[in-house]
Amino acid sequence: MKRFRRHGQESQRDRLKQELFQFNKTVEHGFPHQPSALGYSPSLQLLAIGTRSGAIKLYGAPGVEFMGLHDENAAVTQVHFLPHQVELVTLLDDNSLHMWTLKAHTGLSELLEIGRFTLTGPPGAPPSVTRVTAVLAHSSGELLLLGTEGGHVFIVEVPGFRELEERNISLDQVASSVPDDYFGRRNLEHVEALQENPVNPNQVVIGYGRGLMVIWDLEKQSAVQHIPATQQLESVWWTEDGDYLLSSHSDGSYCRWMVSGVNEEEEKSDIPYGHFPCKAISKIIQLPTEEGPPFLLFSGGMPRASYGDRHCITVIHGKTHVALDFTSRIIDFFAIRDGPQHTGRQHTGDPSALVVLVEEELVVIDLLTEGWPVIQTPYLVPLHSSAITCSHHVSAIPLKLWERVLAVGDLQSTHYSKKPWPITGGQNLAPDPPQRDLLLTGHEDGTVRFWDASGVCLYPMYKLSTAGVFHTDADPNDNMNQGTEGEWPPFRKVGCFDPYSDDPRLGVQKIHLCKYSGYLTVAGTAGQILMLELNDEAAEQTVEAKVVDLLQGQEGFRWKGHTQLDVREEPVLFPPGFQPFALVQCQPPAVVTALTLHSEWKLVAFGTSHGFGLYDYQQKNNVLIKCTLNPSDQLAMEGPLSRVKSIKKSLRQSFRRIRRSRVSLRKHHVTNSNKLQEANARLEAELAEMELAPVQRKIEARSSDDSFTGLVRTIYFADTFLSDSSHNTPSLWAGTNGGCVFAYMLRLPPVEHRAEEPVTAQPAKEIQLMHRAPVVGIVVLDGHGAPLPEPLEVAHDLARSPDLQGSHHLLVISEEQFKVFTLPKVSAKMKLKLTAVDGSRVRRVGVSWFGSSRSEDYGESGLVVLTNQGDVHVVSLPNVKMQVHYPCVRREDVSGIASCVFTKHGQGFYLISPSEFERFSVSTRCVVEPRSLVEVPLHSSTQRRPQPDGASSAHRNARQDSEDAESAAKRVMEHALLNDEKVLEEIQKSLEGDQTSILENNVKSAVA
Repeated sequence: MKRFRRHGQESQRDRLKQELFQFNKTVEHGFPHQPSALGYSPSLQLLAIGTRSGAIKLYGAPGVEFMGLHDENAAVTQVHFLPHQVELVTLLDDNSLHMWTLKAHTGLSELLEIGRFTLTGPPGAPPSVTRVTAVLAHSSGELLLLGTEGGHVFIVEVPGFRELEERNISLDQVASSVPDDYFGRRNLEHVEALQENPVNPNQVVIGYGRGLMVIWDLEKQSAVQHIPATQQLESVWWTEDGDYLLSSHSDGSYCRWMVSGVNEEEEKSDIPYGHFPCKAISKIIQLPTEEGPPFLLFSGGMPRASYGDRHCITVIHGKTHVALDFTSRIIDFFAIRDGPQHTGRQHTGDPSALVVLVEEELVVIDLLTEGWPVIQTPYLVPLHSSAITCSHHVSAIPLKLWERVLAVGDLQSTHYSKKPWPITGGQNLAPDPPQRDLLLTGHEDGTVRFWDASGVCLYPMYKLSTAGVFHTDADPNDNMNQGTEGEWPPFRKVGCFDPYSDDPRLGVQKIHLCKYSGYLTVAGTAGQILMLELNDEAAEQTVEAKVVDLLQGQEGFRWKGHTQLDVREEPVLFPPGFQPFALVQCQPPAVVTALTLHSEWKLVAFGTSHGFGLYDYQQKNNVLIKCTLNPSDQLAMEGPLSRVKSIKKSLRQSFRRIRRSRVSLRKHHVTNSNKLQEANARLEAELAEMELAPVQRKIEARSSDDSFTGLVRTIYFADTFLSDSSHNTPSLWAGTNGGCVFAYMLRLPPVEHRAEEPVTAQPAKEIQLMHRAPVVGIVVLDGHGAPLPEPLEVAHDLARSPDLQGSHHLLVISEEQFKVFTLPKVSAKMKLKLTAVDGSRVRRVGVSWFGSSRSEDYGESGLVVLTNQGDVHVVSLPNVKMQVHYPCVRREDVSGIASCVFTKHGQGFYLISPSEFERFSVSTRCVVEPRSLVEVPLHSSTQRRPQPDGASSAHRNARQDSEDAESAAKRVMEHALLNDEKVLEEIQKSLEGDQTSILENNVKSAVA
């Protein structure tokens, strides 16, 4: 009977787990790593970005996001939307073309790949014949023109990817029509550009690398006009009235040519930046305005010697001429135009915004407001404008604090345009977030950035800089934004990506924000701990440093690392926002490794590799200083490079062990093959461990190999039972790398005497874990087995008072196991081992609340754990049993694992690249993901939009031609049956190939 009952209970528990836990990777926040292509659909109002890793990302109105990934691990080189449709085509650097569509499914759109295609040339032809260099999505929405390295233009029907061989434009056809005097008919090189005539869709211009441009009539299949430019061609633009072509060239010049059958003269040639050799103008566009001169925009063209390293886009409008100077290499750009759309390709109206994709950020310039200010981006924000060094998540922010942070953030954004975000495609159907969440990121340059992490868009709210407290090398008058008066070229810096830090010691390592009191503590690389308070007004104040000597007079230790930062002694004017009012400086000035704040008790606790301290920020006094160094901890004095030395030491030891095992093998003349195999397996295991990235993490975990046993990994405040089981008392707990836990009893004076009487701390307990693994987390559970609430949480009626009747328990999380002790006796009660299975070690840990998806009232607390294998585990509280585990991060992604931060409601963030957070959820109830719908523009749908007669007849002719060609091929086949079997095989193959590709595409679209 027992067995049956247990089975019933287990299946009930399994059902409950399904209601509580579910793993989803939900959205990627930030800026795509290594973008390589940009596309835009004016009809859908969607932006597309392709990356070097083969990802394709679509963005519309804030919250409208889609992502796809090509199976091939190849870079996306071009992205083109089909006009007035929800399809887009990507070209990869392996020369494959892919068709994607936004397919509506249960009221939401999803991005699906529906076809792929690779051009195949005639048998024996070199690959350059079919290597695609230029793509034109024809305005009919039914044709793709593909220019190749060999100079041919292939015409392909979409979305089925059927090559219309009879309409292809071969290099021979073009070359035979070129006038004899053009370069003596020299090689025309590859197809550099393809553009459609905005007025007549039958005409396209083919631009060849050598400079020649040919206007080709698709219907008549003949050349209409030749434009013989003499410089290497970079890009072509056809003006909206169809009268002129603009060509840009590798020598920094651009030319304007009149389009007509008669006049082939060059209308105008200009090298905008002078007489000295200039870099190529890689792209040029010209857009008319209703009243006044057109906008001319081009990228590149800078004088090679003086400004060859600048990344510029020049905007010329009448007498206004600005060279926008970007922070990194320009990938591509386009302009958005105001006003309703034609049934044709263009928008009417003046250019309203310039959208520029550079390697490290997306910049949008408002072209309607005087001065052309930048529009703040609601997504695609470069998180890594200075490298991220740490992050901290705070859930359920009270409205008052939220509004104050937003208000001080707005004061920092006055230089941005007031215009709304111009990319507005799709509908965001995601429900409003249930609460306000903040993600704080610490950066290498000493800044802390506040992000609205409540929904799909990670939106910047406020930036805090800690550098003002210290003397740094930066010159306060060094304003990079403004060019000097009369400078030529007229540069203007744009973009916020600035990876260069004035001083690496400013780097922020730990952050802790109390959402109830508005106190913030920030700790850095050189042992500095700043206490800050939110102030809505600017204030001038002096920040006094309190030195904490963590060595406590220990002999024989000498710090060899960096020096501390010099604090400014004079008063500093701090802008509205979080302003520092106290500073603790650790000596030696090592990296701060643990930090926590108790705003109710007005205490901040911190730890480094040398020990930990407790600071009373109300009285600005040190309460406790404890040195945790062991005599063997010499490496802790070496500064930040000690990690590398530790790796070297470990590698040395590994090689010695290998050598010893080989020597012992030789000594004992082992002939037994089994023993030999065992020894070899052991050697292989040693060598496998020596792969650098995993070793860095493994060594840190092995306290026997590592000299950082005194490094403080975690620090925790608790109001619990330490002296006896009837009196609860404030306490401080600290866990070290050597598996040691220190507990101190704190005595706080009564509230009325808090400002005068000192806070005292006395040692209460010390626990040494037998397995000596680093302690990464400490949690005290109340009488109900629930984790203790945050400071001030009960006072604000946002949490139930902890149960102080039943006995409390202490949960110590080491890298290898979870161990529960009774309090106040500290006797071991139960434990869960993690490492026994596969060498997993706990890297990150958080306490989360999991609500049931079925019942609003039911929920459980649990520990969320990320291991060095990249797996996420949920462990139940208080009985520490493994509930679920999911693969989350690649085990090789050491920095991704190290960057992970958990939220209080079962979500998490980790860096998948220096500029992107992956957001995931382990909870069924708390999931933040894009839910968007993109509808087909009115012009398409089942019937094609009205076309100019020429285009539709051309298409009908094409269809007729292809049918004629097919019947001709069949006649040839009949003839071949009587004559030549080889010919028959060739034709049969080609027809079968055509049929199978159409069949495959049909099957794919049916499945989609």
